[in-house]
Amino acid sequence: MDYLLIKTLHILSMVLLFGTGLGSAFYKWMADRNGQIGHIAATNRHVVLADWWFTTPTVIFQPLSGLWMIHRLGLPLNTPWVAVSLGLYLLAGACWLPVVYLQIRMRDLASQALACQGELPPVYWRLARAWFWLGVPAFCAMLLVVTLMVFKHIPGALQ
Repeated sequence: MDYLLIKTLHILSMVLLFGTGLGSAFYKWMADRNGQIGHIAATNRHVVLADWWFTTPTVIFQPLSGLWMIHRLGLPLNTPWVAVSLGLYLLAGACWLPVVYLQIRMRDLASQALACQGELPPVYWRLARAWFWLGVPAFCAMLLVVTLMVFKHIPGALQ
């Protein structure tokens, strides 16, 4: 496989992963602040769909393509920027997995409240707070991974 093709796909995948995560977080947070149950229910449905359609494939592709490029360049995994990037990626993933569960629960709770024309239960708001605070370290970790991707130094490598 061509290195530059994989590198291009890796970068596009990173943009999609980062953009989907940030966009979903923004729209969900704004919908929750709005307080309209119909809007909250629709946004939660869309956030869950975006995670399945965009985030999940990129979460899988990112380490596969990154590790392939590292192998192709002959870099050891203990190269500082590689090791730190992998650690930060694992941190983001450890935050993302519970977020997936929380999003599905919030989607279901919002759909139920909409169907019975009731209020969102207090558990929804507890889940939303946990969802938000799990997103903070995940976002920071991914921001640092992107920074490391851009500013790494590999003597003599194709860049």
